[in-house]
Amino acid sequence: MESNLLKSILGLSGFDPGYLVIAVAVLLVLVIVLLIVSIAGASKNKKLSRRIDALCAGKNAESLELEINKILEENKYLMSEVSEHKAYIKTIFKRLKMAYQKFALVKYDALDQMGGQLSFVLAFLDENNNGFLLNSVHSATMNYIYSKNVVEGEVEVELGAEEAEALEKAMSVKIPK
Repeated sequence: MESNLLKSILGLSGFDPGYLVIAVAVLLVLVIVLLIVSIAGASKNKKLSRRIDALCAGKNAESLELEINKILEENKYLMSEVSEHKAYIKTIFKRLKMAYQKFALVKYDALDQMGGQLSFVLAFLDENNNGFLLNSVHSATMNYIYSKNVVEGEVEVELGAEEAEALEKAMSVKIPK
């Protein structure tokens, strides 16, 4: 079947009108798809518009911008404070290494008297085993106190048994990291 309309307007003699029907159907499907995409986009736009309205509720755009800038400035201030505190903490840890952190006490009876263990050795060491030993020798009539310097766990003078024990106990103290 030939269409006179196709012959006269478009000069398409011998054209099958079924192709035209298929083309119209394809175009109709495309229009429907575009309509669905357009409705979905409008829906998303409406949701976004509601979210922006909720964000700006009670404030104008300028005040919102001021609030955001205020938050950014506060963030910069906090970051500088954190940096400053990190420096303080490093200084504290450096000082702590030099502080006496390890202690040991050994009590003994210096002169084998019946007074009990009133003599003692007290060891004070820092993290690097620097410090001193304090030896208090008690007798019935006097009390003598001696100190000996400790450098990296070593002493330049000879130690008594109790002093060596106190030094060893103090050096064995584990400092948590």
